[in-house]
Amino acid sequence: MKLSVPGRATATAVVAASLLTGGSLAGAVPAAGTTAAAAPDISVANVKAHLAQLQSIATANGGNRAHGRAGYKASLDYVKAKLDAAGFTTTVQQFTSSGRVGYNLIADWPGGDTNQVVMAGSHLDSVTAGAGINDNGSGSAAILETALAVSRANFQPTKHLRFAWWGAEELGMVGSRYYVNNLSTANRSRISGYLNFDMIGSPNPGYFVYDDDPAIEKTFKTYFTGLGVPTEIETEGDGRSDHAPFKNAGVPVGGLFSGADYVKTAAQAAKWGGTSGLAFDRCYHSSCDTTANINDTALDRNSDAIAYAVWQLSS
Repeated sequence: MKLSVPGRATATAVVAASLLTGGSLAGAVPAAGTTAAAAPDISVANVKAHLAQLQSIATANGGNRAHGRAGYKASLDYVKAKLDAAGFTTTVQQFTSSGRVGYNLIADWPGGDTNQVVMAGSHLDSVTAGAGINDNGSGSAAILETALAVSRANFQPTKHLRFAWWGAEELGMVGSRYYVNNLSTANRSRISGYLNFDMIGSPNPGYFVYDDDPAIEKTFKTYFTGLGVPTEIETEGDGRSDHAPFKNAGVPVGGLFSGADYVKTAAQAAKWGGTSGLAFDRCYHSSCDTTANINDTALDRNSDAIAYAVWQLSS
């Protein structure tokens, strides 16, 4: 998740128009009398294995995976290779920001109605201070494993599924803004919903749900209600992550968040556990944001919630 720093991007290459094809989330919940396919359980061990790889990449590349640095490109190459092997159509979108080349990775699952696109995305870059394992290796790894679960299940949703890993979020949502700005009005209108996952494994976690689109919000809340886990409306990250460019363009958005540098209250600790008076993530934007900076329970619950929403909203 970015600090409030403006970012600017200039195009140097654009993905093929066919993969940039993106209205309201009408039909997000299956109609009465129909049942959406059941989402699989997402293995937290698999998600953590991706995080271990991102940590290794950072360690081998100056301790970070930041925009314009070798660690970012290596992270993108790792994710892309997994998706290519799983049968996704992947495209790399290139831009420049702050004098450095950046990249978005877009992965389309073949099939489904391309006039109704459900997207799930997360930013793949870290700050320069550290490896960025919670911010935002956690979201990136969880949607990667969800995409791989789509492949393993040979899921054939009614709507078209697209996953995205954004570059240069930490500079001001540069990559996601570039993607949205380069969509035609028609292609933008084809995106039924964009789901954003930025920091979902915080070590002193909360369970926060975006309240931007009622249908998407309800989907996530239904999942957590089934677990007996209370949620709160997400406010700390408003306008500070990659959903913002989509929302500003009129696309329905939603997502999950486990907290950054805000402090957990006594009331929140009473319902979620953890420690009141401490930040949700004391290693936010710091060198200690490593694989040791992850709460496995939060990562597991949120990863499963992602899959649930992807299955429900695309069926």
